[in-house]
Amino acid sequence: MTEIVEVRSSAPDPATAQALADLLVTERLAACVQCLSGLASTYRWDGGIQHEQEILLLAKTTAARLPALMARLRAAHPYDVPEILATPTTADAPYAAWVAEQTTAPGG
Repeated sequence: MTEIVEVRSSAPDPATAQALADLLVTERLAACVQCLSGLASTYRWDGGIQHEQEILLLAKTTAARLPALMARLRAAHPYDVPEILATPTTADAPYAAWVAEQTTAPGG
């Protein structure tokens, strides 16, 4: 059975979130990326407490594609230290097969 991983990240605005989602799906690093608005983040940065509105990205990939997805997201992300958290999931077999198919290069 293919191990499915959900990767969580945040983006500063809808346009950036959509660009990152398109990039990950186009490059077959993720089968699907959901962009959820309304995220209110509070965190410490540069010695102070920050409050930002962000977009949450939830990307579905395989464990095998996870390192490449993380590297690409880190390289393309506008934040100095982007949030990139990966959680193994239990997926229904047909969905897991679809994710595996969508994250495999054509002919490969």
